[in-house]
Order: sequence, then structure tokens, then C-alpha cells
Amino acid sequence: MSPTIAVIDIDGVVADVRHRLRYLRGRKQWNGFFAAAGDDPLLEVGAALVHDLARTCEIVWLSGRPESLRALTRTWLDGHGLPAGPLFLRAPGDYRPAAVTKLECLREQARGATVAAVVDDDPDVVAAVRAAGFPVVLADWVPHEKTLHRAQEESGRT
Repeated sequence: MSPTIAVIDIDGVVADVRHRLRYLRGRKQWNGFFAAAGDDPLLEVGAALVHDLARTCEIVWLSGRPESLRALTRTWLDGHGLPAGPLFLRAPGDYRPAAVTKLECLREQARGATVAAVVDDDPDVVAAVRAAGFPVVLADWVPHEKTLHRAQEESGRT
């Protein structure tokens, strides 16, 4: 029997990135944006949803963060008491839109598991996941920032 998984984004779902958006206004300062990720406040509503899903599903973390943030991200997740699970991050040099990279990874994960839910804050990712036939929840508890969305789509960095 295949496991049942919930695939969860991090930024905008459980991590509040609003304090980092200043690095993406004007000239993009990606190093500063990512370096400040360890200081992200926890989004309680997202954390509650993840804990609820973890009662019946294995949690899989799927983020557009770069692979270079693996240790920082794992420390942040653990430090906030979020459920352990595989962590999929953007490969070095992969600047494709998040809707493309995440859907590709999601399809790979679905080969060996039943996907109960995908939770993401990016409307483009949600639309792509929904169009592919997966159950999806739009994390709308923090207004989706156009600054972040433009940076993601133009630079494919998060």
C-alpha cells in the first residue's frame, strides 16, 4: 500500500517572508533575501494546517528555495516544531518558474504515494497543480505579494 502524503510549500505557507521582501524591491538582492530566511516568523495558521495534515499523512516539504538553503531550512522547520519529512529544494542553476519545477517534483512524488493535499501560496503553482488533477489548497492567510511573485517568475529564484 502506498503512503499518503501532503506536499507543503514553506514561504508564505508556514514561513512569513514579508520582512525579507525589501531585498526584492528595486535591484534584486537575492543573497540578502535568502540569508534572512532563518529569521522568518512562523505563520501559525499554516503550521496548524500542517500539524492537522500530519495526523493522517506523511509531510513532504516542497519549496522554491535554493538547495544552498537546505541546512538553514531544516533548522528553521525543526526549530518551529514542524513535522519532519523529505525536503525538496530548487537545484543549483534551475531558474524555471515555480509552477514548472514544483509540478515536476510533485509528479515524481506521486509515483510512489497518494497525494492527499498540496498547499502553496503561489496562484500559478496552485493553478498548475489543480490542472494536473491534484488536490490543492491555496494558502491565502498572507496576502500574496506582487513583489515576490514578480521575482519568482522573472528570476525563478524562490
